Amino acid sequence: MSTDTTASVSTHILDTSIGRPAEGVAIALAARAGSDAAWVALGGSATDADGRCKDLPALPEGTTHVRLDFQTESYFLSKQNKQAEAQQDAPANRDSGASGVFFPEVAITFAVVPGEHYHVPLLLNPFGYSVYRGS
Repeated sequence: MSTDTTASVSTHILDTSIGRPAEGVAIALAARAGSDAAWVALGGSATDADGRCKDLPALPEGTTHVRLDFQTESYFLSKQNKQAEAQQDAPANRDSGASGVFFPEVAITFAVVPGEHYHVPLLLNPFGYSVYRGS
C-alpha cells in the first residue's frame, strides 16, 4: 500500500505462449533513493496460480527507482518438461543458450514517486516479453 511518503508496487505475469498466468516465477525486488544510489535488495516473492505476486515487500521512504527481477529460467525449464511436445513447430530450445532458455531472467527498472501505486505486468513468452504500467 502506498502512503504520502512511499510508493507501492505490484505485478503479475501472463505467459502469452499459452494464454495463461505464469505460476511459480520467483521475483526479487530492489530499490534505491536516487539515480546514483546503490541498489538495496528488499526481498521477493513468487507468482501464485493466477500469475500474481501479492506480497512484495514495502518500499522504503525516499525510494525513487525500483527494479523487479523475474527469474524466468526455472519457469521455462519446468514448462518445457511439462509441455515438451506442445509446440512442435516452435521448439523452445531453438537458438537459445546452453540451458535452452533464451531469457533466463527479465529485469525491469522504473522510476516511482511517493503516494503512487505502480502495477507492472509482464507479458512473457519464450522469445520475447513486454511490460507496461498497468492500473
